[in-house]
Parts: sequence; structure tokens; C-alpha cells
Amino acid sequence: MSRVPLEDNFTDVIGKAQRGLHITDEQLAGLAEVSRADLAAVKAGAKIDAVIRRIARHLKLHPDALEDLAHDRWYPEQIRIHRAFAMFNTVFEDMRVNSYLIWDSRERCAAVFDTGANCDELLDVVRSEKLDVHYILLTHTHDDHIADLAKLAAATGAQVWANEREPVDFPGARTFKENAHFHLASVAIKALTTSGHSPGQTSYFVTGLGRPLAVVGDSLFAGSIGGSATHFLEQYRNDRQKIFSLPRDTVLACGHGPLSSVAQELIHNPFFAYGR
Repeated sequence: MSRVPLEDNFTDVIGKAQRGLHITDEQLAGLAEVSRADLAAVKAGAKIDAVIRRIARHLKLHPDALEDLAHDRWYPEQIRIHRAFAMFNTVFEDMRVNSYLIWDSRERCAAVFDTGANCDELLDVVRSEKLDVHYILLTHTHDDHIADLAKLAAATGAQVWANEREPVDFPGARTFKENAHFHLASVAIKALTTSGHSPGQTSYFVTGLGRPLAVVGDSLFAGSIGGSATHFLEQYRNDRQKIFSLPRDTVLACGHGPLSSVAQELIHNPFFAYGR
């Protein structure tokens, strides 16, 4: 797979923080002591470091991390988890969306996280690896993440599961509560409700693949956060408490953009990089 671009650039990060904190342009310019013209220029993509750093502090963003993002100085180091893991990046309208496949190497039982826009490549891997897909586990039910659910469920016969706070409108689909567990022989999956971006947004913490993995959907992106104009602080709090409390070597499989890790995000994500 070619290098997957970051989901958000620095202007996206500024916009998400500003909307989430309900700070107007006039308020932000006043707090940061910058001109409205300079603020508008930065929000349009101008890389004026002094302005970027000033507004970062009032948006609760790390100035160094935001400046690095603006100048394209960081891209997450890509990590090999285990051969029993596959990532699929497919085109949905004007964006790209991720889905994931994991399995137990010995027993060949598998789980899928979301469907992406098209599950054909995923099904090719299922067939080539001779896998029995037990579960289709949804991070949330936005259209881009469940676009090919009917085809995937029909082809695999797998159980479809979603958070009870965000059930999916699909025949036979089941719901789970917080801390539900799923098992694939030696592989264990724990569901963590990381709501904010959507009511039942779920992250799945996976062990047994050789390195801990968290499939976080749109809770978090490499260098950014899942957006919400109405539940931003809920999303931030859940990410901080439930994702960033995981082991630092946990690989983060995001709903859009590249893989990252807890350790890398604690240094490079402007929303969470207060430990750098």
C-alpha cells in the first residue's frame, strides 16, 4: 500500500479545536493578541509561526506539535504488528477510509473492524489466508464506515456487532455494552466506548497479535482528533482516559489516515502532546 496521508492538516486541527471550544475568530484574535488578518491567513494555510504558536496556547494545543504539523515535519513511524493483521484504505466520495482485519494464525478465525467503502480487497485476503470471519465489529455507524456491510456480512456469514448506544440498522445485528469481550482463540478484543465523534463511537483494544493494538475508528487520528462541534470535550476526555491510558507501545489503527502509536501521539499530536 502507498503511504496513507494524514487525515488532518494544521488548519483542520485549528478548526476542530476552535469549534469544539466554541471560540470565535474575534475572541481568538483577542486572546492571542494577533490581528484578525493574520488569524485569517493562518486559517487559510499561511505558515506564520508566531501566530500559530500564539493561537495554539488558547486552543489548548501544543505549540511545537502544531508548528511541526504546519511544516510537514512529522509523519508517524510505521510499525509492523504481526502478519495476522491487514489494513485496507478505500475511497469513499471525497475521502479515504480505513478498515482492518485481524486473525489467529493457528486457528484461522478472524474479525473485521468496519467495512470501508469497498470490501473486495479484504475478502481477497480472507480467501487467500483461508480465514473464518467470526465478527464484524463496528467502531461507529457513519456511512463511510459501514458502506459495504451487506456484501461483507453476506460473504463471511459473520456476526455484526455495534455499541448499544449506536445500533446499526442491519438485519440480525447485535449490540454490546462497555467492556464487552470478544475472543479469537489466542486473540482477545475488549470494547471501550470512546464516544464524542458519535454517540457509540467505540475503540477496540486487541491483545495476542504480538504487540497491543487499538482500533480507534474516528476517536483519534494520527496528529489529530475525531471532530465534534457539540461533544468535543467528551471526545477529548474519552481519548485521554481510555486510549492514552493504554500501553505506550500500543499501535493505533485509526478510521482515516495512517497507523500511529500511543507513544508517538503523546509527542506529536497537538491535542495530547503535553508530555513532550
